[in-house]
Order: sequence, then C-alpha cells, then structure tokens
Amino acid sequence: MSFNLATILRESRKSDPAKPLAYFAELTFTYAQVDEISGRVATSLLDLGLERGEVVAVQLPNLPQFIFTYFGLLKAGLVMCPLNPLLRAPEIAYYLEDSDAKMLVTFTMFAEEAVKGASQAGGVTTYVVGMPGGDERPPGTHDFDDLYAGTDTGEIESTNADDTAVLLYTSGTTGKPKGAELTHFQLYMNCTVAGDLFGFEDDDIGVAVLPLFHVFGLSSVLNVSVRYGGTIVLVPRFQAEQVLDLIERHRCTIFSGVPTMYFELLRADLAQRDVSSLRRGVSGGDAIPGEVIKAFEDKFHGMVILEGYGLSETASTATFNASAEQRKVRSIGKPVWGVEIRIVDPDERPLPPGSQNVGEIVIRGHNVMKGYYKNPEATKEAFAGGWFHTGDLAYADEDGYLFIVDRKKDLIIRGGFNVYPREIEDVLYEHPAITEAAVIGRPDEKLGQEVVAVVALAQGAHATSDELIAYCKERLAAYKYPRDINIVTELPKGPTGKILKKELRAG
Repeated sequence: MSFNLATILRESRKSDPAKPLAYFAELTFTYAQVDEISGRVATSLLDLGLERGEVVAVQLPNLPQFIFTYFGLLKAGLVMCPLNPLLRAPEIAYYLEDSDAKMLVTFTMFAEEAVKGASQAGGVTTYVVGMPGGDERPPGTHDFDDLYAGTDTGEIESTNADDTAVLLYTSGTTGKPKGAELTHFQLYMNCTVAGDLFGFEDDDIGVAVLPLFHVFGLSSVLNVSVRYGGTIVLVPRFQAEQVLDLIERHRCTIFSGVPTMYFELLRADLAQRDVSSLRRGVSGGDAIPGEVIKAFEDKFHGMVILEGYGLSETASTATFNASAEQRKVRSIGKPVWGVEIRIVDPDERPLPPGSQNVGEIVIRGHNVMKGYYKNPEATKEAFAGGWFHTGDLAYADEDGYLFIVDRKKDLIIRGGFNVYPREIEDVLYEHPAITEAAVIGRPDEKLGQEVVAVVALAQGAHATSDELIAYCKERLAAYKYPRDINIVTELPKGPTGKILKKELRAG
C-alpha cells in the first residue's frame, strides 16, 4: 500500500490554505506557506543527490525550520532522525554513524558541537539554521537558507505505508541507544487515534513547548495538530511565564506537557492573567500526582488534564484516559483504539487483574515500531512472543485501567527526558581515577528524578566530586550529567559481583 505521512499536511492545506499552522515569535505560517516551503526543501534535498530511504539527522529546537525540514524530508521519501540539540560531539557522532545519516541540519547555537560530531562521524554534510539577520556559521558548513532555493513541484514521493519515516533513538535500558523505525502508516494511525482521544478540533490552538525531537512532541503535538487542521504555537524552551504570555496572546486551548511543566505552571501567579481559553491538558512522560491534577484544574478553571502512556517504540500514545468522566487518577488509562496490551509474568503468561499481579507491559498493534535499525538481535528480544516488551511494570484493575508501578530496569526520567545510566557510567569509567561507578535516580520534586552517581576511586587516586561533575558535563548533554557524585570506598555488590543499585537507592 502506498502512503506518505506528508499527506496530512497536504489535506489540511486543501481544507483551509490560509489558516495558520504555526505561530513563532511575531511570525505566522499558514498551511499553504508550510506546504510550499517544505516542497522547496524537498526538491533541494533531492537535487543534492539524496535518495529515497536515506537518513537526514535534524538537531533543531522548536523552530519553524524543524517543521519545514520534517515535511520536506517526508515529501522527498527520506527519513528524519531527530536529535536533541543539547547533545555533545561524541554523542552526535554516535547517532550519525549508527543511523548512516547522509546530512545533519542543526542550529547556530549548537553548531560548534554538531560540527565536531559530524567530523568524528566521517564528515557528514552539515546545514546550519542561523539567527535572524545573522550569517555566521562554522567553516565548511552550509546555510540552511540554501534549501529554500528549490522549486515546489507539489509532488509527494510515493512511499510504502511500512517505509520508515522517522528513525527515533531511544535510550532504552540496556546497551547503546537504539534507533526505533517508525513508519508512515504507524505515525499516521497514532496521530489520528490520539487526536480523536484528545477531543482535538480544527479550531484548537496548542502550545508546542514539548521538544519536537521527542516522540511526545512530534507525534502527539505536531502530527496531531496538522492531521486535524489545528494551529500550534512554537516555544523553543519552557519558561512558565513566557508560556502563560503565549496562552493569553493566542488564546491557546490545549497544553501538552510533562509533569514538571505542570508543577511550574501551578506555581505561577494568575491574578492578572486570562487563561480561560485552555480547555484540555495532556500529560505524559512520567506519572503526574493526583493532587497536582486537582490543584491545577481548580486553579485553571474549566481545564481538564488527561494522562496517557507511550514510548518512542510506540510512536507516542499507547494508552490514554479518554475523558474527565471516565478517567482514573494515577492510572495511565486504557489501550487506545487498535492496540492490545497485556501484563505478563517473566514466563510470558498473562496476569489477571489486581494490584497484587504486577508484571511487564507488552504491546502489539498499529502503533508499534517495525524494529530497531540494524539491530536484529535487540529487535528479536524486544518482540519475544510476538509482543513488544516495554520494560515497564504495571497492573490492571477490573475495569481494564492500567497502573504503572515501577521501571523494570534502571531508566531515569529527568524532567521528562529519558536518562540512560549505563551511558553515564561508561563516561565515568573512562576517568582514570574511577574504579567503580553506578548511576541512580533520586526523587526530585521539580524534575521527577535527579541523576546521581556513586563512585569508588582507584587506590592512590584523587578526585573531588566537583571535578568529576565537570568531567561529565563536558561529555554529556545537560539533562544527562549527574548533579551529585558521591565518592565512597566501595560500592555494595551481590554474590556475583554485580553492583546493587537497590541498596544505593535505599541508602
């Protein structure tokens, strides 16, 4: 079956060409403009010699150029690999090499690290989005504006429905980050089903402050809005007061965010503000306390917060609380349309309902990735028994609502971002003074979890916590490096020599 996800843009453009698709600062971009600009980008990419199915890495914050590039890549039959702009050069190099990226698109503020990473990856061609009125960029890079030079032919490449549209890297819980292959049809189904559950209407205006390089922002904000002909307000960085300013200015109706964002907005002074336009909040990325939901809805009169659950491998939404009348606070809701979920024991046997029957969440349905890029072993392991294994522990109640209990592994979620302990531990072990290292999550009121490392030094070696933190900061993205490093004589271990993180957390 032939299908290209860019169809959602084309069809919404046909419905209302002059309607705003996105607001950014003082700029407004209509559906007709985004369709035309992305068409020019698509032509330029193909004129550069890129071929259908090849990967382009996109390392941009929430800017209009992200949208132009995204739909340009889709139209050209290329694959987008979104990257966090905060990544450091070694991390960028890994993603570029592992994804076989032919090109990197980055932003001027992050270009220095991006260029280093591209160089380490063998000299990946790099295009830089500049600041308005600025033309400075690192030597050897290209101006993103050059991609506007192509002619919009109006063509959308005839891709297959199961062709990869987005290669989204997930930290996971074991090994190096893996690229989840999300298809055109899978992403289409997810935004269609999610938008229906969100109660999305074509006059809705959403706040796009969740990073678009993350599956939550890409699928549940950008794709949903375009699919249903809505409008988004692009916000590159979350700051509570700025978000409230934009909600007032544009009369936003939907806010999608992680719990830490709701915490910050709840603390804001609304005495002189009119946020009555807000009607719906969508929360994900981590559990949001019931007390916060109640306090938020009391403060933001008329707004209802609905919680869901998903992963990079499920193109975002896998479960959702469909309405205020049907929701259960602290629950991640029920499986979305067309998706099956089981709670299974270690032997893959389905468990009955009840809080005493905790097992792993396994999923199958239209939303599940087709596999990990170039990693058949990890794919086979993840799909044991024909179901995708999430690594999350939960139970179901008698009504079919699901409740997350814990992470099966040691994944840390800091401010909505997945932080992979093994990756940080690998960096720590590279330090000559360290002989043992373990990274754990510490509960944090604002961020959900904070990253903490516990290390033991080699005999005769000397290093301070501040020195080790600075060492990590130079090598890891800002959301990853540990804020606290505790130096101990020896880490607790089990009989096999495995470090006991459970004891570290308890201590």
